[in-house]
Amino acid sequence: MVTKLKRQYGSGVREANTYLGQNYLVLEPSIAHEVLQVLREQEEFEYCVDLTAVHYPQREKQFDLVWILYSFAHNQRLRVKTMIADGEAFPTSVEIWPTTNWLEREVYDMFGIHFEGHPDLKRILLPDGWKGYPLRKDYGIIQQDQEWVRINLGIESGQ
Repeated sequence: MVTKLKRQYGSGVREANTYLGQNYLVLEPSIAHEVLQVLREQEEFEYCVDLTAVHYPQREKQFDLVWILYSFAHNQRLRVKTMIADGEAFPTSVEIWPTTNWLEREVYDMFGIHFEGHPDLKRILLPDGWKGYPLRKDYGIIQQDQEWVRINLGIESGQ
């Protein structure tokens, strides 16, 4: 599979390796969405187990997007990663795996990453008026919590 992907996408497949028994691919953002489609349609990764992000505020491309895929046909897991900059949108994968609808909303809610073409991208865990994105490493959770509690509940936070 990796040989085929490297032949088709060249240096866009930045890395393909195994770490602690788990296979992973690191892809250039320009090809990542297309490769996700190929993995679903041609390589039989029919289930997206999870989609998350990791924040590295010191990097130019601050976010890793990470899909964890599973192939029932091959009983195999695969992690797929790509890096994007803060404020950069990534195409939705809802048409590839409908379950990513909720996962993309969670990533948006916690990290502020926009998924272009998502059918209903809005907060899923936090209230609509919440400011900021709590899973970013530079997020001041205590300050935000105190402000939200004061504004929305009219009391002082106990933190």
